Amino acid sequence: MEATTYIPRLKQQYRETIVKAMRDEFGYKSVMEVPVLEKIVISQGVGAATADKKLIEYAVDEMTRISGQKAIATYSKKDISNFKLRKGMPIGVKVTLRKNRMYEFLDRLVVSSLPRIRDFNGVKASGFDGRGNYTLGITEQIIFPEIDIDKVNRISGMDITFVTSANTDKEAKALLTNFGIPFQKK
Repeated sequence: MEATTYIPRLKQQYRETIVKAMRDEFGYKSVMEVPVLEKIVISQGVGAATADKKLIEYAVDEMTRISGQKAIATYSKKDISNFKLRKGMPIGVKVTLRKNRMYEFLDRLVVSSLPRIRDFNGVKASGFDGRGNYTLGITEQIIFPEIDIDKVNRISGMDITFVTSANTDKEAKALLTNFGIPFQKK
């Protein structure tokens, strides 16, 4: 009896259609030249955590629910007196998704979360860094269906960074567009 293994929808789509589409568009000679999505990093700064330590715990819990993987707190590297910040204080939360969890999160983001944004008409294409990575800023964490709006103590935003193996922004944009990220028309 053969054990069936689960393959996320977007991973299957990448193998079956996106690789062929990218090879046709950019003229790659080998399948290995086609850029891949390496990881997705979700990060959130919690600046108010210098006054209230509970905010970090709430942020870790929300980020863990959204991503499906345990989030970790990030700590300050130096003292900044103007912000009442000491070295080693928790100031943010992040989680890095790879492999199947990354594809699952991307699928949920594109299919159910982004359409819930008020007055949504695509994501800005200005978030590329010149090396084939894209960062998307989200202003409210309540767009994710995993978050119970009644239990949210404060609305906060987050950054979602898509790290690809693409060499140029044009290749990365084509890859992310094929995955279903709706970029704004110029």
